[in-house]
This record gives sequence, C-alpha cells and structure tokens, in this order.
Amino acid sequence: MHALQTKGRTALILRRKGPIWFSLLLAAWIIWGIDVATKTWALSNLEGRPNKKILGSFLQFTFTRNSGAAFSFATSGTIFLTTFALLVAILIGVWARKITSRPWAVVLGLVLGGTLGNLTDRIFRGTGGAFQGEVIDWIQIPHWPIFNVADSAIVIAAGIALILSFANIPPIAPKIKEDHDS
Repeated sequence: MHALQTKGRTALILRRKGPIWFSLLLAAWIIWGIDVATKTWALSNLEGRPNKKILGSFLQFTFTRNSGAAFSFATSGTIFLTTFALLVAILIGVWARKITSRPWAVVLGLVLGGTLGNLTDRIFRGTGGAFQGEVIDWIQIPHWPIFNVADSAIVIAAGIALILSFANIPPIAPKIKEDHDS
C-alpha cells in the first residue's frame, strides 16, 4: 500500500470517519428535530385532552406546560433558565472543535440537542413575552416528573458521561510531548 501512495496512486480507504465535531452536531440535530416534532404532535393530539394510557398506569402521555425546571424547580425563573440554556449552547459550541473523543462528542450533542429543544419552547412558545415560554412536557411514568424527548436526551447524556468518566475516557486527549533528546 505504501508503494501505491509513493507513486501517486490512491490506496483503497475502507472507511473514513468524519470530524468528531460532526458527531456532536449530528446528535444535536437529531435530538432537536425529534423533540420539536414530538412536541408539535403533543400540542395537536394531547393538549386539552385526558391522559392517554399507553402501558396502563406505567406509561401515559400527559400534556403539560412547564415554566420551570424538573421537579417544579424555579417555576418563576423562566428568564434565568432561558439564559442558562443559551450559555450552555454557546459553551458547547466553543468546545465542539476541541473534543477528541467521539463518545464525548455524542454526549455533548445529546445535551446540546436537548438544550436547544427546550430553548425552542422557551423562545417561541411564550405568552408572557420574549424568552418566557413554557416547555412542553408530555411523557409520564410513575414517581417522576412529566418530561419530553429533550429532557430524556440530557439524562441519557449524563448517564453516558458517568460511564465514560468511570472508564477514564477523557473528552480531550492530553497532548503527548515528543522527546527530542533521543
């Protein structure tokens, strides 16, 4: 193969992966798209209607609007939560090109997609003014707050981040110093 390359010929490349930051953006785009689509569906099919039992009382589709965060935290802090979400999205954007681990890129993509999904609601689904929209939640399981796809993506990202941390996989590989003394 080296001989082919030195003569100016191209060697067969079996699989070429794209840049790692592309994995982050792809994961974010997929989660954001699914979240917006399912919330649009929930608005059309669940708002103003009784709970829809899917698996008895274990899984129900229950429409609600949430001005705060999970577990009824910061219900009057919509502007703070919107600002925080914008900061998270900006910081992930700044970090995107520095990530050297594809699994960590996916983790950040899940967080970014979830953040953008809920941020879309806070920006565009408001009746109280700019950046004061309420997040659409619609998935209900016992002993847990009602949530959505964006929330699920963020929780899954946290779980994967824990696993990667315990496996000692860093998001950014340390630079290896070359020994020039040899």
